[in-house]
Amino acid sequence: MILVSNDDGIYAKGVHALTDVMTVLGEVVTVCPAAPQSGKSMAITSDTPLRIIQTDDYNGAKMYKVNGTPVDCVKIAMHTILPRIPDLVVSGINHGSNASVNAVYSGTVGAAFEGCAFGIPSIAFSIADYSPDACFSHCLPFVKAITETVLGKGLPDGMALNVNFPKTLADNACMRVTKGCKGRWTDEYREYTDPNGKKFYWLTGRFVNEEPDNTDTDEWCLANGIVSIVPVALDRTVHLQKDYFYNH
Repeated sequence: MILVSNDDGIYAKGVHALTDVMTVLGEVVTVCPAAPQSGKSMAITSDTPLRIIQTDDYNGAKMYKVNGTPVDCVKIAMHTILPRIPDLVVSGINHGSNASVNAVYSGTVGAAFEGCAFGIPSIAFSIADYSPDACFSHCLPFVKAITETVLGKGLPDGMALNVNFPKTLADNACMRVTKGCKGRWTDEYREYTDPNGKKFYWLTGRFVNEEPDNTDTDEWCLANGIVSIVPVALDRTVHLQKDYFYNH
């Protein structure tokens, strides 16, 4: 059994494309937010009741929407919807890149990390195209190949895969296991005034690649039409020298 989720919501084109591939590989249950939940990372809902609504089946998959975050969807699927623990959790296909630091903010990656927390091999899929009508056809053979490999070989405990597709593949289409690029957002806040004369702010900004010449990053791969596969870990621990604080 394969659990499919996302952060763009149950009606997003990307999750239907992902579900199409998964139904070829096994029994599929898709559980997604009822509305878009981008940028929610691993947020959970603790102060609002969650409701599950089953929608029409899609291509043989059972479909459910939840008024919560991507992690809520995975959690409630495990505890309430699924008859057993699934063999795999997949998330996406996200409309927009989740390369570099975006993986930290991403609800798509958050859903995959929640699968990790349950000890299940998990994969997040994203495309570097924010359009709601993004074309996913060039992604699907790679989605199938990567998923089949993970189903056959598994993943180390606590590891997920963050897979990003370029908007357009290079002529010699390939995929590469690489690392997340060092980058940041400028995080600019645009100021507006509402009809009552009160100011409010809207997050804008642009992504800054801090190592544009490094050919061993996900951002470089996407810029060159290559599918990037970044192994990411649920454990955020960085191991310092044991005497680090005693020499100051």
